Amino acid sequence: MAERERRARIDQPRESTRRRLTLPAAFSGEAFGVISEKFARFMGTAYFLIGMTVFVVVWLAWNTFLPDAAQFDPRALNYTLLTLILSLQASYAAPLILLAQNRQADRDRVATEQDRSRDERNLADTEFLTREVAALRIALRDMATRDFVRSELRDLLDEMEERGLAVVTPATDERPDDGDRPAPT
Repeated sequence: MAERERRARIDQPRESTRRRLTLPAAFSGEAFGVISEKFARFMGTAYFLIGMTVFVVVWLAWNTFLPDAAQFDPRALNYTLLTLILSLQASYAAPLILLAQNRQADRDRVATEQDRSRDERNLADTEFLTREVAALRIALRDMATRDFVRSELRDLLDEMEERGLAVVTPATDERPDDGDRPAPT
């Protein structure tokens, strides 16, 4: 019975007895990306270009004008070591710059998506406010204005006078004369 349990089953994955190598937090993908962005940003500065130019000029001058005993990368060998160093730098710089560009493209994509969603919300808000203003305009057209109410009241007063109903008007000093209608006598 114990022998059966020890045998591995085909339908289950084996458990690994080896420990997996885990990188420290300083070597996480995010940390490496930040370092690559800093490196790419530095390589695009005038300080780097000037420093690299000075380095190459000093290297070439040292290995060209000093005696053969002091030269470590002689001209006779076509500056092999300098070529190797510059090639090595280029081979590491290119992927790091591409990584920095990819990270920037990801940030730009997120910013574009946020801008698009904000623009959609602004458009929806604007359309809502436009509908509300249109509804208010329609409601205001149906609403009676002060002049309309006054003319209706005047018509009613005139109709009451024609029928012979008593119309009581307030004293002239109690109500201001609006100048539209002569005061009754």
